Amino acid sequence: MERGLSQEGMAELANFHRTYVSQLERCVTNISIDGLERLAMALGVDVTELLGGSKMSQPPDQS
Repeated sequence: MERGLSQEGMAELANFHRTYVSQLERCVTNISIDGLERLAMALGVDVTELLGGSKMSQPPDQS
């Protein structure tokens, strides 16, 4: 969404089927490590960014 891509556009970039991208968005199916890497490469980001790496690298809130 942030990049203005439709499910079809994202699927094309990552070489996935559009319905698979839809399933991923709706949490109907899980993605493999290889698929995650393809998605990251298509978006031009590191895999950790897709996994919430910036949040994971911060220490937990101690409140």
